[in-house]
Amino acid sequence: MNPPRMTGFPLGKAKRCLFRMVAFLCQVLMWLGLFAGSLWAFGALWFDFPLDSQRAWVAVGFGITVILVGGFMRSHWWAKPGIAMAIVGVMLWWFTLQPRQYRDWVPELALLPYATQVGEEVTLHNVRHLDYRTEEDFTPHYERRLLDLRNLRGMDLFICYWGSRYMAHPILSFDFGCDGRICFSIETRRERGESYSALGGLFRQFELTCIVADERDVIRVRTNYRKGEEVYLYPLKAPFMRESFLEYLQTVNELHESPRWYHAITDNCTSAIRHQRAASARTPWDWRLLVNGFVDELLYERGSIDRSVQFEELKRRSLINARAMEANGASDFSERIREGFQTKALSSEGAAKKP
Repeated sequence: MNPPRMTGFPLGKAKRCLFRMVAFLCQVLMWLGLFAGSLWAFGALWFDFPLDSQRAWVAVGFGITVILVGGFMRSHWWAKPGIAMAIVGVMLWWFTLQPRQYRDWVPELALLPYATQVGEEVTLHNVRHLDYRTEEDFTPHYERRLLDLRNLRGMDLFICYWGSRYMAHPILSFDFGCDGRICFSIETRRERGESYSALGGLFRQFELTCIVADERDVIRVRTNYRKGEEVYLYPLKAPFMRESFLEYLQTVNELHESPRWYHAITDNCTSAIRHQRAASARTPWDWRLLVNGFVDELLYERGSIDRSVQFEELKRRSLINARAMEANGASDFSERIREGFQTKALSSEGAAKKP
């Protein structure tokens, strides 16, 4: 005798419920993806549409259209494909935008540096040394600096905070002894009348530049002339300093020859430093490379800066604003901002790592 068959109704009902749940979840994910894509496309039009006077109208028009289709016509079969095609259209246009070398730049960013090298001798052209009266009022000076790689003896990191403790701006300084110190600062290259925007930095709003400057320029403007900025100085344990310097030279020459877009996440003042190195030579990625206000804490953990004192004490000692204000335009500015604190800077013990 065959056993009685179980009715298929309960199992069939469970399958239908599961199917509906999966279908609903897929719908939710698709609409979330379309929402995120529409938000990006709105920002791309708002910040990057080529006609300044029409940017707001075009972006708002796109946004209203998406809201109408998604809110009132979402049951139509063409709603989701239509929104997706509109996003793809904006994306295809956006990727055609190219960075440019020649715009009406602010004066302090108008002249690009470049480098030439013969053997161990490096010549840096257009090294910036502005003589400031205020942040916006200065006399421009540019120099040609001859450096001997055999004189390279140290590398320091300046971390500059302008507001939030979560975000900062790093500047690398290389000590060439009798040839002096030279700074590299990767920044946005702004046009006249343009100011930095964190949201705009997510789109193709700014080109990237690498300033090569004297410390009395690129550090002093932050400590002595800009309001509310704090600058910290960390001598680095630097067995890799020659490689780092040559990587900066390559970046400087690349930007001199071919402009590049700045991006607030993928190609900013910190990630661009990391990307100078070959992928195989980079240390593991850490969230503090993105939220770079904590990059000094990361370097402390990795042994790249002095660990003879607690990190909190090291950071307290490393604030240089008061010393910079006192030194101001003195010819020995670099020496005076380093007075009053001692760190174990140049030792390569412990296999210090570069982020």
